[in-house]
Amino acid sequence: MFENWEELKENCLNCRKCSLCEARSNVVFGVGNPCAKVMFIGEGPGRNEDLQGEPFVGAGGQLLDKYLAAVDLDRRTNIYIANIVKCRPPQNRDPLQEEQEACMDWLRNQTALLRPKIIVCLGRIAAMRIIKPDFKITREHGQFFKKGNIYMTATLHPAALLRNPAQKPAAFDDFLKLRDKIDELQADISKTY
Repeated sequence: MFENWEELKENCLNCRKCSLCEARSNVVFGVGNPCAKVMFIGEGPGRNEDLQGEPFVGAGGQLLDKYLAAVDLDRRTNIYIANIVKCRPPQNRDPLQEEQEACMDWLRNQTALLRPKIIVCLGRIAAMRIIKPDFKITREHGQFFKKGNIYMTATLHPAALLRNPAQKPAAFDDFLKLRDKIDELQADISKTY
């Protein structure tokens, strides 16, 4: 475990634990406020993310930013966004189990440094890895699960919403539930003082 963000990032950027490192343009470490209490986790970078070195910067990322703004969240100020795998899988395929395993220590260390109160999984792959292996994204999105002191939820992946716009209202409802959970937790935190 690395004790600070700089050391963690420097080591992650030099990672060669799996074959995804061979074709990457950039390691997509993560972005946001390193003191945020809300963490978003996706499955892995796509083409635009690989080129720019930042998660969720393509069309799906633009949609995510709109949903975030609608509930007063912003990727630069009050959340942190990371992925399970830090390098782009070829042709944007789902990351293989061994690729996820190779990267999980990076994500665990990011989570340990961040100490979020809420984790939002973006899509099925992240939800199955982070919340529970049999997570059903179409049935369980928007529901909160508590693991230790962290509330976890999942929403539909922004790229899936672009392919199936009829699901956008359901995803937006997930963001409204997230806003309510943030408000609830802030009220609980202020009561303890």
